[in-house]
Amino acid sequence: MMKLADKGKNPLNAINCLFKGFTFLPRKELRKYLLMPLLINIVLYSAVLVLGYYYLSDLIDHFIPGWLSWLEWLLWPLFFVSFLITGFFTFTVLANLIAAPFYNRLSAKTVELLSGQASDAVEPPLMKVMSAELKRAGYMVSRMIPLLILFIIPVVNVIAPIVWALFGAWSMALEFMAYPLENRGLLFAEQKQMLKDVGVAGLSFGGLTVMGLSVPLFNLIVSPAAVIGATVYVHEYLDQE
Repeated sequence: MMKLADKGKNPLNAINCLFKGFTFLPRKELRKYLLMPLLINIVLYSAVLVLGYYYLSDLIDHFIPGWLSWLEWLLWPLFFVSFLITGFFTFTVLANLIAAPFYNRLSAKTVELLSGQASDAVEPPLMKVMSAELKRAGYMVSRMIPLLILFIIPVVNVIAPIVWALFGAWSMALEFMAYPLENRGLLFAEQKQMLKDVGVAGLSFGGLTVMGLSVPLFNLIVSPAAVIGATVYVHEYLDQE
């Protein structure tokens, strides 16, 4: 039976582990595990940004008459804000879906650096990794749709941003903690229960990750740093009984 130690429920400890994830990024031992996820993030983020730019340009040309062209100065900032708010979910889920096998290896290598010995983690089969990633993606999407409705319900829409912020923090904690937990043989249901047990600590880790993912360019390194940080957290605070 596995559970997190009481110290793992301290949000400051969870946040500290995330910061440690960034300090591990320059380590030469991890470079080959970081290259592919970084390239995936660059390609996907660039593609979404470019496609969004051209699609918005077409929408402006078709639906905004010439005499209202002055509205463009308002539409472009709104586009980028919308891109940051809604895009990070789809971008992160898609990027992590593709990079999942590399993140599992990154997590396993991080454990080796932390313990000073070869990791005893058994790398999950590729199909099992992709299946788990799809299950997490389905879990998130199935809850995103009802939450979107909150924005169009009068009065209730006042609390919609708060609910979205909490959901984002929970989703990212669930997403990145999955890699070290999968390497220890924990299934999706067990991962969810473990994160529920740590409460605010998991939300703090996920919330800070969300903030990093919303910053252009910086978000390219946030995902691998979060994988490493989650691995540090699990390594330091997971007890096995």
